[in-house]
Amino acid sequence: MNGEKINVIAITPTSVTLEVENDFPYYLMSTKKEWDVYLNHTFVKKIQSNVFSIFDLSPDTTYLVEVKDQNQELIMNIKTCEVKYFLDVRKFGAKGDGIHNDTLAIQTAIMACPTDGLIIVPPGEYLVTTLFLKSDTKIELKKGALIKASTNREHFPILPSVLSSNDGTPENEYFLGSWEGDPFDNFASVITGINVQNVLLYGEGTVDGCAHLSDWWINHKVVRIAYRPHLLFLKGCDKVQVLGLTFQNSPSWTLHPFYSSNLSFLDLKIENPKESPNTDGLNPESCRNVEIVGVVFNVGDDCIALKSGKIYMARNHYQPCENVTIRNCLMKYGHGAVVIGSEMSCGMKNIQVEKCYFLETDRGIRIKTRRGRGNKARIDQLEVSNIIMDGVLTPLVMNMFYFCDPDGKTEYVYSKEALPVTDLTPSLGKFKFQNIICTNVAISAGFFYGLKEAPIESISLENVSFRYQDNPSPGYPAMMSFIEKRSKEGLYFHNVQEVILKDVTIEGQDGLPIVTNNVQNFVQMKKGEKNA
Repeated sequence: MNGEKINVIAITPTSVTLEVENDFPYYLMSTKKEWDVYLNHTFVKKIQSNVFSIFDLSPDTTYLVEVKDQNQELIMNIKTCEVKYFLDVRKFGAKGDGIHNDTLAIQTAIMACPTDGLIIVPPGEYLVTTLFLKSDTKIELKKGALIKASTNREHFPILPSVLSSNDGTPENEYFLGSWEGDPFDNFASVITGINVQNVLLYGEGTVDGCAHLSDWWINHKVVRIAYRPHLLFLKGCDKVQVLGLTFQNSPSWTLHPFYSSNLSFLDLKIENPKESPNTDGLNPESCRNVEIVGVVFNVGDDCIALKSGKIYMARNHYQPCENVTIRNCLMKYGHGAVVIGSEMSCGMKNIQVEKCYFLETDRGIRIKTRRGRGNKARIDQLEVSNIIMDGVLTPLVMNMFYFCDPDGKTEYVYSKEALPVTDLTPSLGKFKFQNIICTNVAISAGFFYGLKEAPIESISLENVSFRYQDNPSPGYPAMMSFIEKRSKEGLYFHNVQEVILKDVTIEGQDGLPIVTNNVQNFVQMKKGEKNA
């Protein structure tokens, strides 16, 4: 642990969340590395992660935290935040028996809470429909507390897609409901924040959407009354912190921040069954200044999917998704570990992904777009570093022919010829990948396919290695029309302005390790060489 140190990344009245600063991914299964955590010299727990929380602390109190292994001891003093009032939801009438509807009781506690108060949800099962957050509120779900969503969709309120302004112009309309990048009526989510700020939602408790007990996943493409809810939806919110909790069995995208800013998602567990439809883990859409740190994903769709709406939103409510940090996370068994798009018509920029572990996801870093997303749909300044991928079928994908939407398989989308550049043409900028180890690759090490009329600008890989499974099943590296299944393919670049490879190793592929088509500038260097 030479050179390592420990940092506080969140502190509340009754908990602290810490991060060990080093170069290791969040969860190193192969090394079985463990650390012992002590509080005031008393052993608390063993951890295998760089991010961890300690709960059940007293407000306005100083503690000594020690993190030890055989070689080093990291020490830090922390002081919890002050709080004046505790509001136990049971005193507001909540039963916590899983039978009575506790929505109104908990909502009353939320609305009654002063700025220097803390709402406590003690152990128990709390049946609810939708809980609406309020500004300047702190809520703690204690260990053993279960927020349990109703299984009857008719019990949920609806967020209308848009409310027209007096002048009737789209840019002045008030939009609320959203589904996959367009304004549509949505059921309000289990926990919903609309235009709130300074909110803390934390604890060791669980929020359960109970979709496995309802009909949310049955005939999921049929819209019944409105589109499916999330477990947490934040619209127009600022300075929201969510930490420590478990979210599970979501009806659709689990956590959906939407046109919000200054958000932290720390030390969470997000779990949905492998076959559950559209149950992405965390999808910031048109959000600014987002940190996702120490989150464990095990979901039925993409683990993290960054989005910024479709063309209607770009034309009328333009806001890119920008300044996003993803660090020390574990992604297990999802379709994609970190995905950008395909709804990204407002664009993306300044995305950092580092020190994460991807385990048996279909794809690792996946960028997907298509003609029709628009000329504001530019993805740029993506940097990915210190990543371990094990059993990821295709570690790196950039696909500008993604065949989604009703028109996704039309010639306009699938044509590989150079079409005219218009206000519907998206673009991909500069992308850097470094210090990445990929083992048990199956389909393709990297599949990069740009538009002929708008090639990907720059792809740089440095100190990246790929090693394949022995006998993998063939599969498609990307969701695009008219491509064949592949197996043990190397790096494939098509329609890219610049490719720079430095110290890249590919072991066990079938065929050529690197294939380039319409690559204007290709540079390959070994370790120690410099680009002339």
